Amino acid sequence: MLKFYSWNVNGIRSVINKGAWEDFLKQHQPDVLGLQEIKAQPEQISIPNNMFETFWYPADKAGYSGVAILTKPHPLKVSLGLPKEIIRVHDLRGDLYGNPNQEGRIVTVEYKNYYVVSVYTPNAKDDLSRLELRFKHWDPAFLDYLLLLDKHKPVIVCGDLNVAHTENDLANPKPNQGKKGFTQEERAGLSAIIDAGFIDTFRLFHQGNGYYTWWSHFANARARNVGWRIDYFLISRSLQSHVIAADIHPSVLGSDHCPISLTLDF
Repeated sequence: MLKFYSWNVNGIRSVINKGAWEDFLKQHQPDVLGLQEIKAQPEQISIPNNMFETFWYPADKAGYSGVAILTKPHPLKVSLGLPKEIIRVHDLRGDLYGNPNQEGRIVTVEYKNYYVVSVYTPNAKDDLSRLELRFKHWDPAFLDYLLLLDKHKPVIVCGDLNVAHTENDLANPKPNQGKKGFTQEERAGLSAIIDAGFIDTFRLFHQGNGYYTWWSHFANARARNVGWRIDYFLISRSLQSHVIAADIHPSVLGSDHCPISLTLDF
């Protein structure tokens, strides 16, 4: 049995300094951990009592974005970012905010029988000024990447996809219709991944609303559980029979996101 976790830490150094990191590891003991928004360079990160092999992919821009995978099982290979051919085909060159290929958004670890991908999907921005990059370029490129991997072996995708897929995935769907994180375009991007055969593992076990992974800092939103489910574990359909559990862990503090987990019987 292996326990996979994913957590948008919104600054790994902050989580460590608060003591939340060690508390989380002690309680949950992940075997593989995907991180998003590490907001640091590897030389700035000192993991206490580190029992993992660590693979960091920071953004070029200091204090911004960045992903990682920490793993106890030894991997065969680690890849950073998207393949150049997929970037070319989808014209994923960037926008006024910068080049998403330089923002530390995807790290992939290959094991004998599967891949694990940690992803931090670009935010559409409050004024939706990055929605075009997201919908026309990033989402199709990322789906093509997952399909490319899936041709070789099954895929476990974890991370912050920056979208609530359905009305059950946020506390207040009606006033947020068409706003960042809940536009038709962003939702369609996630639907395309699911339609291609990938499974939203949380929904294998939990239906309805009230299950969230991110809360605004305003209006005491976390205590009131007025949140959004924008962090996911998606898997290739061929792995479905191996799924034991998929959960959200809102009691883990230290970030505006909480960790999510997936337990498989291998």
